[in-house]
Amino acid sequence: MTTTILIADDDPVQRRLLEAMARRLGYDVETVEGGQAAVGRIEAPDQAPIDLLVLDLVMPDLDGMAVLGRLRERGHGVPVIVQTANGSIEAVIAAMRAGASDFVVKPVGAERFQFSIKNALRADALESEVRRLSRRAAGTLTFKDIVTRSDEMRRIIHLGERAAKSNIPVLLEGESGVGKELVARAIQGASERRGKPFVTVNCGALPENLIESILFGHEKGAFTGATDKHVGKFAEANGGTLFLDEVGELPLEAQVKLLRALQEGEVDPIGAKRPLKVDVRFLSATNQNLIELVKQNKFREDLFYRLNVFPITIPPLRARRSDIPDLARRFLARFAAEEGKRLRGMSSEALALLGDYDWPGNVRQLENAVFRAVVLADGDELGVSEFPQIASQVNGFDARVPASPSPEARQLPTFTAREIVRVEVRDPNVLRLLNDNGDVRPLDELEAETIRFALAHYRGQMSAMARKLGIGRSTLYRKMKDIGLADQVGALGDNPGDEDAAA
Repeated sequence: MTTTILIADDDPVQRRLLEAMARRLGYDVETVEGGQAAVGRIEAPDQAPIDLLVLDLVMPDLDGMAVLGRLRERGHGVPVIVQTANGSIEAVIAAMRAGASDFVVKPVGAERFQFSIKNALRADALESEVRRLSRRAAGTLTFKDIVTRSDEMRRIIHLGERAAKSNIPVLLEGESGVGKELVARAIQGASERRGKPFVTVNCGALPENLIESILFGHEKGAFTGATDKHVGKFAEANGGTLFLDEVGELPLEAQVKLLRALQEGEVDPIGAKRPLKVDVRFLSATNQNLIELVKQNKFREDLFYRLNVFPITIPPLRARRSDIPDLARRFLARFAAEEGKRLRGMSSEALALLGDYDWPGNVRQLENAVFRAVVLADGDELGVSEFPQIASQVNGFDARVPASPSPEARQLPTFTAREIVRVEVRDPNVLRLLNDNGDVRPLDELEAETIRFALAHYRGQMSAMARKLGIGRSTLYRKMKDIGLADQVGALGDNPGDEDAAA
């Protein structure tokens, strides 16, 4: 799913111009006539979220400054580009202080408009990612930090919000990398235990001879090597949440002791004289089918029913492809900041590539792929060439990492058979304005290419071609002959006739 831009302007001509410009740049566009309608559309709960608002400062019902104020009061973080007719520095400063990301002066050109859009989206993605990471570290992450366009994920969020209102044990199911821990942290952040300890235990990584000590703790001298007292993960999570990741990997002996801790709310540290009461919220996760493990006697049935009170199954990334662009932009913003690279964003071809891939490693794999692409990037935008491993597995794309030539090779104009060429898929409907040397192409070349495209697009219907190109049929015939399409003119058999009014 592409980025959705909302244009709010009471001038119908300006609305149509901006809408056409944004659509040519590859964005989805919605338009409204005033500020009140803009606020209502952003707050609509049953519609897809708005990624960017282009806002006119002067409107009759609710002007731009009032819209910015309402959005800030109600906690809406949508980035805003404001439009001003006179470029008044006072108006611009006031709008930026009120929360606008950028401003443009009417009438804005396509290049300036695209630059503002990409900058606003990049800044918003970075701000959102930093805010999410900060809340995650503070234990205050909530479901509002999980941005999604998927109906299935919205259902997961609704279930998580319901589970957060009680201390009911939750079992999060799903493939590796789908974000089970993120949902678990959001459950705590939306509950009464917000800000309290969130202790994660990877059950598959626990040494079998130390499981009991790690989970429940031990007293000093309880066994050989126990030189200090260890409180254990249950005691660390007291008052907060204990997240048991990959709980299906626990050995049967440890499952018995875990069941008692769940049932009684107390643990027995090794070497302790009495049990220790703990107040812990239990969340668990697995990428396995626990019912099958129960049938194979690899997982205790009584423990399964104790954990599986409120199951939530998180769908894989390939089942919610509409989330891929937003996730990719967030990861790009974070890694570009960490690596010190000035990247404007991701090309439409790269986003199409990521959307077509199946992502067996889910969100974790996407995150790592974007990290690698940022490291590989030489330009100011990620393209298909920065995702060679992904492109090699998706039909219709081809990208290879360019070879690093030796100092001797840099001085030679020849190419070896081992050199790898960067190939990037481009939209065939986009007219190339620069030649291979980086210079602007002559007008006659651009005109000839436009006529050839129109000839194929309208299947030789001369009247339609002339009308859409804005020229008369006689002029079109003459131009076609000049560029070597005389045989096409004769084959069509149309009589040029008189010039149209547009000639």
